[in-house]
Order: sequence, then structure tokens, then C-alpha cells
Amino acid sequence: MQLELPAPAKINLFLHILGRRPDGYHELQSLFRFLELADTVSFELATEGISVDMDRVSQENNLVYKAAHILSEGRDVPGVNVVVTKRIPLGTGLGGGSSDAATTLHGLNMLWELGLSDDELAGLGLQIGADVPVFVHGFTAFAEGIGERLAQVELPEAWYVVLVPESRISTAEIFAHPDLTRDTSPITIARFLQGEALRNDCEPIVQRLYPEVGDALDWLSQQGTARMTGTGACVFLEAGDEAVARDILSQSNWQGFVSKGTKQSVLLDALVQERNLFQN
Repeated sequence: MQLELPAPAKINLFLHILGRRPDGYHELQSLFRFLELADTVSFELATEGISVDMDRVSQENNLVYKAAHILSEGRDVPGVNVVVTKRIPLGTGLGGGSSDAATTLHGLNMLWELGLSDDELAGLGLQIGADVPVFVHGFTAFAEGIGERLAQVELPEAWYVVLVPESRISTAEIFAHPDLTRDTSPITIARFLQGEALRNDCEPIVQRLYPEVGDALDWLSQQGTARMTGTGACVFLEAGDEAVARDILSQSNWQGFVSKGTKQSVLLDALVQERNLFQN
């Protein structure tokens, strides 16, 4: 039996760091928005074992492998071969690894007929990474805590131009930096929706350590309100429509792409279609 599902990219419309917890993690507030750009994760049942094929990522360091292993623990399930076709740039703040892991949890939950709920899958996802639960749930989310406390937010579709500087940034390096802002005051969803000025608290540190990201952000800011996603390196700008976004991208000196911001994850749409096929 085979199954193919998308694993969409995300952007953080803002990222505020409120403080550091005793366990070393940071208290955050952020808004996760999904893009149409997506990896593809393909599954095929096998006699035994878990095999993951993904370019430039070893199986043992792969979040997809970790997701499959966690889901299989203590369960009598067949083996599986997983192939990940990457379209989301690696290590750029677009959440590709976490998204691939979440899609793996959903895909194997379906293939192995485990019947786990989204909340149960999200709980397993949190063992893999703080961003995995938001990809499991698949809705535009106002996130708090370390990113695991999620409230659904309704936003209209929008178009984004995303620049991809060549820098590959260590999230751990940024969050460990002594100059990182860690005392931003919390906001509410209502204040976000009212258009309160927001920012990414990681931007000043990343711009200092990775000048190319700063250059890309400075250039894109000439076109409108630009921001970095996550800990970078990607920077983005909401455009009036697809044509405007593509025109801005054509003028830039950086690699990049144009993508629609969706009302919910394209994974959720695909899961509905696949469940209907399974039932038929």
C-alpha cells in the first residue's frame, strides 16, 4: 500500500521572546502561517524496518525517521519505506524538517491504521521538536509557551515573496546569544489582529552575525514591511497579489520564491481526500 502527502512550509508573521525558562527553553509568542510551497512525503509499506530516503540528510539525523520510530514504538506495525522530495530550502526558518515529521506522523497513522487523534499525534510530535505540533494541527496558529500552546486564528489568503539568502543559521546559536532580547511584553490575539506593530526578536542578532541576511532584509524592506521568519535565513514580504510578488522577486539579487499563504495547511486538505479514498 502506498500514500503520498504534502509537507508545507511556514512563516512566522512575528516572533517575540518573553523570557527564558529554568529548563533553558524560551517562552515565545508567534503567529504561524502556512504556505502552498511544500515537500512531498511518500510512504510504501514494507515487510520490516524503517527506511528514509532524503537528499543530504542522514537517516539517523532525520526527523522523519525519528517520527516513524516514535510512532512505531510498542506497536506491532509493518515496515515502511519513506521518500522525501524536498522543495523547502533546508535550515532557512521555513520549518521543512518539522513539517516533514508531522506529515510522517499523519501518514503512518493512516497507513498503519492506528486511529490516533490529532492531539495524540501532536503530543508525540512535541518529543521531536517544538514546532511539530503546529504542523500536525495544520491551522493558522497563535503560538505560546515553547510553541506548543496553540490558538486558531482566521486570516485571509495572501501572497508572499520570500528571499533565501545562502546563510545557514544555527537556531541554537541564536537562542544562546547573550544579546538576544528576552523581555518582550506579551500581546493578545486581539492586539495582533488590530495590527499592532510586531517584530522578530531574533532579527538584530542574525543581521549582526550573518550580514547577507541583513542585506536581503534591508533590500526587501524598501518594498514594504519585510520580516525574517524563525531564526532565518529567509525573509519575506506580503504583497498585494501574485503579480506584485513576482515583480518584486524579479528585481532581487537573491534566490527566492513566491507562494500563497493558505487559510489552513495543504496537508489537511490532502488528508481529507486520502481518508475518503481509504473509506471507499
